[in-house]
Amino acid sequence: MKLAEQDQRPLSRLNDTVDAGWTRLASRMPMAGGARRMLVLVVVAFASFAALKPAVFLSVTNLQNIAVATPEIGVIAVAMMLAMLTGGIDLSLVSTANLSAITMSTLFTAISANDPGQAERMVPVIVLAGLGVGLLGGLVNGLLVAGLGITPILATLGTMQIYNGIAVAWTGGETLYGAPSSLTALGLSTVGGIPTLFILFVAVAIAIGVLVSRTPLGLRIQLQGANPTAARYSGIASRAILLRTYTLTGLLGGIAGVLFLARNPTASADYGASYVLLVIVIAVLGGTNPSGGAATVFGVVLATLTLQIVSSGFTAMRLSAYEYAIAQGVILVAVMAFDSVRQRRRRRRRRPWRTALRRGSPDSSRPGTP
Repeated sequence: MKLAEQDQRPLSRLNDTVDAGWTRLASRMPMAGGARRMLVLVVVAFASFAALKPAVFLSVTNLQNIAVATPEIGVIAVAMMLAMLTGGIDLSLVSTANLSAITMSTLFTAISANDPGQAERMVPVIVLAGLGVGLLGGLVNGLLVAGLGITPILATLGTMQIYNGIAVAWTGGETLYGAPSSLTALGLSTVGGIPTLFILFVAVAIAIGVLVSRTPLGLRIQLQGANPTAARYSGIASRAILLRTYTLTGLLGGIAGVLFLARNPTASADYGASYVLLVIVIAVLGGTNPSGGAATVFGVVLATLTLQIVSSGFTAMRLSAYEYAIAQGVILVAVMAFDSVRQRRRRRRRRPWRTALRRGSPDSSRPGTP
């Protein structure tokens, strides 16, 4: 028995050293745990691929491609984070974004058939129409979840099918070509070498971050997700909060549709089909509690960047999309396992104190106890 204990001591000391090192590193970064974790992963991923394929990965073109690909996924991930913050989920976000892009492409094509100049002048109206479609899609989700009390996963699964079906019937299953030149020019433009789309994504993320952490609505959303029963008895109008949240996620879906069209002047019903699961992974990696009540926008932004860096690195190394999918799963499982182990250790450290308090006896390990 003593030999077995001695064999386990080196492993125990190694685990304690790793945990202590992580704690010291995390304490130097004043941000939420999910954001700290993702910041470390961003640095590790970037440094790894930069060392493995510096000529390809560190090229200006590749770095700009990462910045251009991040916004459309990132906005949807932020929207998913909001839905999950209430303890729900929104599976219809990608379908909403596609329907928004299809609406804008159809309107532009129809107007430009008679007067191309008029179509270009009406770009603000066309974009507002696309945002309106997203807003309407989110409102429908909110009415189903808040008004009828349907479970979010079932309600949004149903609307995902509806929105996708409308898009397929609208386009005949074909890809639509046509987008305002000013919108595509926006997708190609840069500010100081940074793609404009990435700057817009950062602006959207900051706005949502301020809403969640600095406004009464954000506080109510967090309380609603943390404990719906307590929120209701505290005077919070749960239905109104859920309705506003899902309407807002729909609007963010509409914004993603605008980004879809700005990045690629085409629209189709099946664009970004893999994004649904991807944004859920990003939200959880970014520190969002799937049960609701806790999330960090900065963590979601960093998680989006991490997966885009990994995707770009795999492309630079000529690895397949299937291997990238495996990497996504490995990253998610590893992070969740690490968090689970840390939480168990914290509970074990607190257990002696709780046992002593229940027994009413003093704990010699407690600071200040003789």
